[in-house]
Amino acid sequence: MIRTATLTDLDQIHYIESECFAPNEAATKEKLKQRLKNYPNHFWLMFKEEKLIAFIDGLTTNESDLTDEMFENATLHDEKGSWQMIFGLNTLPQYRKQGHAGKLIKKVIETAKKEKRSGIVLTCKKELIPFYEKFGFVDEGLSSSTHGGEVWYQMRLRFHG
Repeated sequence: MIRTATLTDLDQIHYIESECFAPNEAATKEKLKQRLKNYPNHFWLMFKEEKLIAFIDGLTTNESDLTDEMFENATLHDEKGSWQMIFGLNTLPQYRKQGHAGKLIKKVIETAKKEKRSGIVLTCKKELIPFYEKFGFVDEGLSSSTHGGEVWYQMRLRFHG
């Protein structure tokens, strides 16, 4: 089952975030709380029975590139924004390689199309580029993001234009 989030999901979301990302990359509980307050309908949660096993999230904006400031400032969310940003695709380690991440990506693509967005933008590490390319994302090269002191590549799925 996939559904959008509420503040009551914060503890579980924080747990998964900290399991999936290194401390220098993971959002703090407070940042996740601010994101949930500003755009809960842009957190898609996947459950297996009653257990949260994976989620994907990100704000919408008219900015065409994902910036580090977006990770830090949830109030940059613009519900009418033309681009759906993806900040993280998180799957608990024991549930990886079972198709869950792909189902979440497809759900975000379907939702962003329904909401008439221009497309979706994300950043990822080099080794994940082929995964996102399977869903139609195009590698735009090195991102300006230095989030967590890491090297990121920006990828874009354009719906039109």
